[in-house]
Amino acid sequence: MNKIYKHVEDTKITISELMLPSHANFSGKIHGGYILNLMDQIAFACASKYSGTYCVTASVDTVDFLNPIEVGELVTMKASINYVGRTSMVVGIRVESQHIQSGEVKHCNSSYFTMVAKNDTSKNVSVPGLILNSKLEVRRFLKALKRIQMKKNRQDEFDSDDFIPENYLKELEKYNVKIELE
Repeated sequence: MNKIYKHVEDTKITISELMLPSHANFSGKIHGGYILNLMDQIAFACASKYSGTYCVTASVDTVDFLNPIEVGELVTMKASINYVGRTSMVVGIRVESQHIQSGEVKHCNSSYFTMVAKNDTSKNVSVPGLILNSKLEVRRFLKALKRIQMKKNRQDEFDSDDFIPENYLKELEKYNVKIELE
């Protein structure tokens, strides 16, 4: 059986939506939860398009709201596959807002959603390999690898049964915490 590979270019999806007053929070800006919902939708669409299967969200990394989005702005989200594992994919998402009258564009968010491909019985299934055609695509793949490795290292360090908080107390002295271990 030959392995299937797909180009990053073929994974790209763009969606745009006009931000309405019903999407605003109490301060009149577009609610972050609404933006996260749209991001999850485009991540699903991108991963499902790429894998040809139903996909679920496994994790979300680096959600930094860089600039507020105003009612009446056009929000555009661009997504593509940055990394593939055996059954998982990292979808990179860029969120921009555009003031309709002035044309000013703001970068509002970049995030990474890890999606897992599933079959009809909810079992994980293999995804196609990824063809990297540019330095940017290679960099995005490698950055995803680093994020995955850093997450694993953090879990190994802090989630193990032999974790000893006392080994970190000196490091915590410069932070706004008071340690009262029992």
